[in-house]
Amino acid sequence: MPIITVEVDRDLKQRMDEQPDADWDEVVQQAIRERLEKLELLEELTEETELTEADAEELASKMDEIARERIEAESR
Repeated sequence: MPIITVEVDRDLKQRMDEQPDADWDEVVQQAIRERLEKLELLEELTEETELTEADAEELASKMDEIARERIEAESR
């Protein structure tokens, strides 16, 4: 399996270190999968529209925000 490197700031790394049971490789893989699924869906939906790439990126950002809010709400 190919290896990628992900940079995080010191605070985030410290917080990650405080969760030794977390499988951070799996967390990153899942985040990448979810983002790719959204981008691929956006490509499908916008394939024959007049949306610009910036419009598509804005939609993806809004979708990420909504998903994040749902996950936070479900975590409570």
